[in-house]
Amino acid sequence: MGAIIENSTCPLCGSEEVREFFEDKRRTYLQCHLCNLVFVPPSQFLSAEDEKKRYDLHQNSPLDPGYCRFLGRLFTPLNQCLAPRSRGLDFGSGPEPVLSRMFEEAGHSMTIFDYFYEPRLAALESKYDFITATEVVEHLREPKKEMERLWACLKQGGRLGIMTKLVGTQAVFSEWHYKNDLTHVCFFSEATLAWLAVKWNADLTFIDNDIVFFLKKLASSPAKPVQDMSA
Repeated sequence: MGAIIENSTCPLCGSEEVREFFEDKRRTYLQCHLCNLVFVPPSQFLSAEDEKKRYDLHQNSPLDPGYCRFLGRLFTPLNQCLAPRSRGLDFGSGPEPVLSRMFEEAGHSMTIFDYFYEPRLAALESKYDFITATEVVEHLREPKKEMERLWACLKQGGRLGIMTKLVGTQAVFSEWHYKNDLTHVCFFSEATLAWLAVKWNADLTFIDNDIVFFLKKLASSPAKPVQDMSA
């Protein structure tokens, strides 16, 4: 890892122990020494207008069986954990809230929120039995603010399900297609997720290589080791 970058702060944990991780022709990628988040400096963000133009190109339809199978990798294990008629929030639902409909068809009630397509901030002031964020956290420009707000929206005993590709080594990152999407500005690793679990006193379960669940423990619940169900 490179030298410490002056006047740069991690957007997740606030540490100033930030070093250059990688650089290509389009962007610089920094890494926090404390929580291991890899992130793009704000000066290199797209404008909100250009960001939305890219999202408008997404064609995620409920009629696409491949896309439904993709979402099913999170939906199925999370649905198995839920009590009947649970209340959920689909955070970053996009123009087509397919995952939300899947949970509704399973008998749950859903609220959707998306900064571009469904920006109802009142949705982030309620409490939920479960929250989903599929292919969302890598877009967060203020991950500390957004992750803490989601965690505050989750009831005790509730689960936060996240789907995002995880950072590997610098060598792997250099060839990683995921970084080439200019709307991706924030990259989590297993170590970053484990840091969050400790911060939240949460139980963390790896469901698959790119899917994790955080359990918001009851106040009396003891800590449990990280579980890995992705093998």
